[in-house]
Amino acid sequence: MKKILNSIYNVFIFIITLPFNLFKYANLAFYYIIKLLLKESPEKARAREEKEKQRREELEKEKIQAQEYIKKSKNDDLKFDKDTKDEDMPKDRVLTKEEKREEHRLAKEKIRREKLRQKEEERKEHKNLFEQLKERNYFARKRQQKNDEKRKILSMDLNAEDSKRSNEKIIYKYVAKNPKGKIEKGEFQGYSKLDVHSYLLSEGYEVYEINAKAKATIFNTDLGLNRPMKKSILVFYLTQLSTYLKAGIPIVDSIKILTNQSKSRTEQSIWKSVVYELTMGSTLSDAMYRCGNNVFPKLLINMIKTAEMTGNLPEVLDEQVEYYKSIEKSRKEMINAMMYPIFVFIFAIAIIMYIMISVIPQFVNIYNSIGADLPKITQILISISNFIRDNILLIVLITIAVIVLFIVSYKKNVLFKARIQRFLMHVPVFGQIIIYNEVTMFTKTFATLLANNIFITDSMDILSRITDNEIYKGIIYDAVDCLSRGEVLSNAFNEQWAFPDIAYQMIVTGEKTGQLATMMEKVADYYQEEHFNAIARIKAMIEPIMIIFLAVIVGGILLAVIIPMFSMYNNIM
Repeated sequence: MKKILNSIYNVFIFIITLPFNLFKYANLAFYYIIKLLLKESPEKARAREEKEKQRREELEKEKIQAQEYIKKSKNDDLKFDKDTKDEDMPKDRVLTKEEKREEHRLAKEKIRREKLRQKEEERKEHKNLFEQLKERNYFARKRQQKNDEKRKILSMDLNAEDSKRSNEKIIYKYVAKNPKGKIEKGEFQGYSKLDVHSYLLSEGYEVYEINAKAKATIFNTDLGLNRPMKKSILVFYLTQLSTYLKAGIPIVDSIKILTNQSKSRTEQSIWKSVVYELTMGSTLSDAMYRCGNNVFPKLLINMIKTAEMTGNLPEVLDEQVEYYKSIEKSRKEMINAMMYPIFVFIFAIAIIMYIMISVIPQFVNIYNSIGADLPKITQILISISNFIRDNILLIVLITIAVIVLFIVSYKKNVLFKARIQRFLMHVPVFGQIIIYNEVTMFTKTFATLLANNIFITDSMDILSRITDNEIYKGIIYDAVDCLSRGEVLSNAFNEQWAFPDIAYQMIVTGEKTGQLATMMEKVADYYQEEHFNAIARIKAMIEPIMIIFLAVIVGGILLAVIIPMFSMYNNIM
């Protein structure tokens, strides 16, 4: 039994000490591996051994001297006074116990300091293995050798069959050393390995590896590359680009400066893609077009394409800056006008739902306990409250389903979208705001296109792509049809309920005088002012309308709750 217990005890100790022993031996193995890597040449080893031998001899001598020093101190033969050095002291004078103790302490202090000095020298002479590895740059050289091998393999792959240029953009993963000297891993969209490799080299990268990942689609690319750039951000970049071009900076360098100025990763990706296209020989308009789905507005791309032909790109960029500033101003005015009523409406709905779900049932219990006769309005209110409480989940689900169905139908079904827009444009006051905004957008854009010598047919095509209103798209298609039949442009806008008569008369005047662009610009200024005035009117009207709405709803609920109380009071009296 004792042997079994001893065996169990030994196994238990072995299991406990196993991790520590493994760690110990692993450290030893690592130490000897590093030492093997740092194996010295025979000459250096002999020099180091001689130096160590000399140092040991010096240490032995100092140790013997220190021992003799202490022995003399014990035998009262040593006269040591470090601070005063009294030379007139008699040789036959006997030291007191305190003096002997002080001399002994000073001797020990001297030995201790000498040992510290020697340890410090040893520490300086013998650096640890990692510092030596760092000095010799062993790991960096190994890493650089691997990177050089990868670079050679990559240069051979660039001529392979799978590296041919594609018609669609492909996402490539790359490993490269950036201009700052750091290894960078990233993704880039390009048409071939060779294109991506050339672009990275032009940017100052040292490329080690490029591998195709997948074709660029909506699902595997940045969301920012699949939606339009914000107008406020676009205005900033266009202003900067115009300034750089006027200063004589080449367009590729100007775009690179915009890339460095970009704060978000999405914006950097957009401008890097533009630089890539420019590096591959595309024009700026083509580079913006290939950048992504609707990242840059179609109007801007077409205006830049025209400017590239005429050579007045900075002036066109300045015009586009003013255009998008006015568009952004109109959009913000619309948002500001709608923020207050939407907020009040949502808040009112939340309050009404709370009253119907939580407050009304408490009054119902009071009325039932007293047995009061309830008027018709109170019975209807209680029925609505009970229905909401019993079917709250169903009501929420139906509401969400209706909203989702409405949004999907509005985006996908052109006929449904046109009917909704037609209905909204016939709503008093709100309809005027929509019409004035659309006319302003149409005439301002049309004036800009005509001022830059773009053909009317091409202008109509651009205008049809810019507007999101199906009613105005129909008017533009009618204009294209009139032009194709050889008629004047103004015939398409005659007697159109969505196009004001003043704007129609100005088009007629512009056609007769040959100054259509100037007339369109004046129409845009006029209706932009009307648009702002309509927004100011609706701001003034919306507050009393919302107050009346809340008063009617909340007042009706309070009336339905209070009327039974009066009847109860009369019965009691």
